[in-house]
Amino acid sequence: MGDLKLSAVTKSFGKVDVIKGVDLEVKDGEFCVFVGPSGCGKSTLLRIIAGLEDATSGEILIDGAKVNLTPPSKREIAMVFQSYALYPHLTVRDNMGLGLRQSGASVADVQASVARASEMLGLGPLLERRPSELSGGQRQRVAIGRAIVRTPKLFLFDEPLSNLDAALRVHTRIEIARLHRELSATMIYVTHDQVEAMTLADRIVVLNGGRVAQVGAPMELYNNPANTFVAGFIGSPQMNFLKAPALGLAAETLGIRPEHLAISRDAGQIPGTISHVEHLGGETNVYVNTDAHGLLTVRLFGEHQFAVQEAVWLTPDPARGFLFDTDGNRIRA
Repeated sequence: MGDLKLSAVTKSFGKVDVIKGVDLEVKDGEFCVFVGPSGCGKSTLLRIIAGLEDATSGEILIDGAKVNLTPPSKREIAMVFQSYALYPHLTVRDNMGLGLRQSGASVADVQASVARASEMLGLGPLLERRPSELSGGQRQRVAIGRAIVRTPKLFLFDEPLSNLDAALRVHTRIEIARLHRELSATMIYVTHDQVEAMTLADRIVVLNGGRVAQVGAPMELYNNPANTFVAGFIGSPQMNFLKAPALGLAAETLGIRPEHLAISRDAGQIPGTISHVEHLGGETNVYVNTDAHGLLTVRLFGEHQFAVQEAVWLTPDPARGFLFDTDGNRIRA
């Protein structure tokens, strides 16, 4: 398939700097996810890779070849958009095969590629339907199938699940992961949903304000965040940040995951009052107001009964905390 290398890539719209010097390597066959809050630059960076936006400076290399001036149609990439972008007057079969036909492929090659992709995606019974006759999940599968038939060097996904309901998002996420395994394809996937990032990626690129905050495997970022931004963004519910001096620690901030914060009605280190309880079946999230640290979240596995306004005590696990300095950078032991 293909590898990708970005060297000192920047992008400015007028006086606004959106991408501020990104260096990144994506290996052949890797599933790489760009994640970050709205406005962090992740979709702009994907569009630069695709050739839909020009980089202001820096180099984009696909399989070792510089493609800064190469038009999108010549970059050997396939992109799956949030909006499906299907032609309403064409059947599923024709939507999937259109790109190949336009590239000059023979009728036999188009038919074989469409048949292979439709079998992988379970679209065989739908090939003669038009997009208006499909559900949202089926339309997204057609869009993915249209990308597969082209056998590109890079698959680019721009928030492809955001228009689907919760159940379909989970199902389609599993399908995309399966396709990656079967195709051994290089995939770059943009999302604001850190759960999607954690469950799909070989490596995650966390973006913040147009810069790379950290790159790593999902559990590497979860267990070893480099700074408070990554620590707070990766993980759901998000990490608690406590005032370390109030706990007798020299560091500026103590980060503690909700599952590593014990709760008791009898005694503990931090007094507080319950403000809200979420009963999710397999787990219970308890939100506690504290004078010293503000609102803290406790994650408990299983069903637990607590009442709003109930007085409780919280105690962080000292072995599972993260210390950060005044700039938000991790203090390594």
